[in-house]
Amino acid sequence: MESTTTIHPASRWFALFGCAVVLLLFFLLIPGYGPDRAQSLLGVLYDSWNWETRYEHGRFFPLIIIGLFAYQWKNIRSSLGKGEWQGIALLGIGCLFYILAYRVIQWRVGIGSLPFIISGLIWYLCGRKTFLLTAFPVFYIWLSIPIPDIQQATVPLQNISISIAKFLCDLCGVGTYSSGATIFSTNKNWKPLEVDELCSGIRSLMALLMISSAWAYSARMSLWKRGLLLISAIPLSIIGNGLRVASIFVMAEYGNQEFARKTWHDHSGLFLFYPISLILMMVLHALLEGWRPWKKRTIKRTIVHADHSLPTTVP
Repeated sequence: MESTTTIHPASRWFALFGCAVVLLLFFLLIPGYGPDRAQSLLGVLYDSWNWETRYEHGRFFPLIIIGLFAYQWKNIRSSLGKGEWQGIALLGIGCLFYILAYRVIQWRVGIGSLPFIISGLIWYLCGRKTFLLTAFPVFYIWLSIPIPDIQQATVPLQNISISIAKFLCDLCGVGTYSSGATIFSTNKNWKPLEVDELCSGIRSLMALLMISSAWAYSARMSLWKRGLLLISAIPLSIIGNGLRVASIFVMAEYGNQEFARKTWHDHSGLFLFYPISLILMMVLHALLEGWRPWKKRTIKRTIVHADHSLPTTVP
């Protein structure tokens, strides 16, 4: 016997609104975290989106989540059905994580409980189909939680960026050699430049993962192709960051050293890294969909004869 409950449409929306108010109370207004335990869970999360955690892009997550719900809104409305009691189990898991987070003062665990609670409520009130449609936008919240000690990953990324930058500089005729994380000009045309932690690309990698995950979710293709589009953010960010670092050395060699060291160093990510990375991701998406720019597509039209004879296909 299927365990379901029938809920009136008006009552369902009222229940969802009431649950949203309760969640805001527990996650936005009740303190217990941060310095002197004076901040709420969402308050600590918002403050964690800073340059120290390499998550400045975190402020875009609420907008992307709203966009993902808007993208699926018609399907969500049409999927509303009988609520299922199985959602209570998911809701219970989220509540246990919330209590545990409050007891041990681990705000990341508390934020991690929010998707379980929201998805459990959706499952219970709206049914399994609606739960599945909204699962990704809801659990997308997890990507907004800064990974602790992520700075430790900067050293290998620094080395990769230096290797790519030196290779690209050689192609451009710029002689370089390195000592640790410092790059020197072979001809001493510019002062040594250091590839520090901020130039490792970890910040750009996390931001590109935010974009690629939402992109893969909205792409209409098979699951393995979506997975490939998602993980493409890793090599694309490494290549893009190496190109950005190399552009600084090339500009210092052939252009203005001070401009390359300051202005271009600070803004090259916006004008070079992200455009190139997103264009490459668009190309990969097109190839995965079978896009062939050199092949002309033919549109087949079907003509149904008035005498009800067999239809004719016209290219």
